Amino acid sequence: MTIGSKLAWDDTVLPFQLDASDMRGRVARLDGVLGGILGQHDYPPEVEALVAEMALLTALIGQTVKLRWKLSLQVQSKGAVRMIATDYYAPTTEGEPARIRAYASFDADRLTNEAPFSQVGEGYFAILIDQGKGAAPYQGITPLSGESLSACAEAYFAQSEQLPTRFSLSFGKSFEPGIAEHWRAGGIMLQHMPKASPFVASEQGSGEVLSATDLVEGEEGENWNRVNVLLNTVEDMELIGPVVPPTDLLVRLFHEERPRVFDAQAVRFGCTCSEDRVRQSLSIYSARDIETMTTEDGLVTADCQFCSAHYELDPATVGFDAKDADGT
Repeated sequence: MTIGSKLAWDDTVLPFQLDASDMRGRVARLDGVLGGILGQHDYPPEVEALVAEMALLTALIGQTVKLRWKLSLQVQSKGAVRMIATDYYAPTTEGEPARIRAYASFDADRLTNEAPFSQVGEGYFAILIDQGKGAAPYQGITPLSGESLSACAEAYFAQSEQLPTRFSLSFGKSFEPGIAEHWRAGGIMLQHMPKASPFVASEQGSGEVLSATDLVEGEEGENWNRVNVLLNTVEDMELIGPVVPPTDLLVRLFHEERPRVFDAQAVRFGCTCSEDRVRQSLSIYSARDIETMTTEDGLVTADCQFCSAHYELDPATVGFDAKDADGT
């Protein structure tokens, strides 16, 4: 049984602009990326769905960051799914694919048969941007709200960035004759863009969480409402099915808004863990601390939460005492 034929637009994010309404957006299609992410774990279906949605949001949002930047999304909650974390690594040079990784932590005995988002309780949604050495990282946080992770992301952009934002997502397992069951996801992100950078923080208010419609009025409000009415007509199979390319979908939805597309960004599953990074993370511990981490077999072990890679290290070679001993 085969995994399925690769489509030209699978695992890509296509940026576009609607010239008639001053909107920008992205169309994303994920296939192999989700296989790479979810194949590292044995998540229950409810958790798989949440991770798939979060990965799709990460691809759509991450495409806006600059070369060599890292974008992270996090959900922290008091529910059965305690955390969902994703990372988007922008290409180091033009033309290279971006990389995405993701994982979730959860209490299996607290999961229910209800909708995936109901497994997430009170908590917060966060976006973090690492611009590299010499630049302070950016972080924005908003309370979890709505009935989906995409609704939380929309509230984040309204509240923390003052950017009217809309997501339309579809994701699930694909069942095709002769093809192995696998996850597919597709989505569209729309933003009414200001003159400033999309990740310039605005003054954060307190109290009620804002929505996109709170941020636009007059002609901008009319444009926003009109484009959203058009987006409401999109069908799930148009987002994830094998028949409609993203460019054709944009013409079908927004032909009167004069859509203009830019170069698509390829995305791949990719983890940055390594033995050197594990050693670096352990460098803050003393020999006494390392001793408490040492197994009966005389090893210090570590597992990557993103890709499940397993590392076994000699305790004499890790910790800051080991560094002091060899003069480094």
